Amino acid sequence: MRREPVARERRHTLHFLEEVRSFAPVFLDTEIDMTAVTGHRAAAGRKYSVVTYVLLAAARALSKHPEANAAIRGRRRPKIARFDTVSGKLTLDRTLNGHRIVLSAVLPDLDRAGLDEVQAEVDRYRDGDPATMPDFAGVRALHRMPWPFGSTVFRLAARPLARRPEMLGTFAVTSLGHRPVDGFHSVGGTTITLGVGRIADRPVARDGEVVIVPAMRLSLAFDHRVIDGAEAADLLADIKDGLEAFNE
Repeated sequence: MRREPVARERRHTLHFLEEVRSFAPVFLDTEIDMTAVTGHRAAAGRKYSVVTYVLLAAARALSKHPEANAAIRGRRRPKIARFDTVSGKLTLDRTLNGHRIVLSAVLPDLDRAGLDEVQAEVDRYRDGDPATMPDFAGVRALHRMPWPFGSTVFRLAARPLARRPEMLGTFAVTSLGHRPVDGFHSVGGTTITLGVGRIADRPVARDGEVVIVPAMRLSLAFDHRVIDGAEAADLLADIKDGLEAFNE
């Protein structure tokens, strides 16, 4: 057995997990017929990521559910902030200083964006070097701080409700669909977190017949302190409708 300190490059993840302990998560999931999305991807003149469609569909749905586009803070006297725009946090599987870690990027104003704009931002974060990108300067600074001080700095930065959209987004999307993962549930520090699984051909009943469609499992975790299950179910249904009838 070998014991060693946690890599500095993982400190931001531990600070984040400590901060989200107050969440009261509840989990939902659904299966989505991705025929419209896969058709759009095949006909497009450029490559679009599946998470780009999910980010855009979720942002459009959340703009119709202001109760869910929100954040909460406080225990004795909790307060809820409801945000005027929709910002999506996307998790990224990256390597920094030889360590495989999770980073996150916040894409602002997604409710006003188009597919090309969202994809351009997704590409920028996926192709950029986390060791040099200004967007991750704060994370790199956390890695250099002593543990207790870094934890305090993260907490002070993430807790104010006014800073939540820029720090954590107003919803989060995380994907493991590039691997043979059908579905999973995650808490992304936002009231709504979407988990994206792989797209696989599956049989479904349609008009009295069994047909094969490209299907994707989509999970939704919601913070029960902010909304209830009925609101979350309505939101998930609207995201499903947006993806199944996708039309840029």
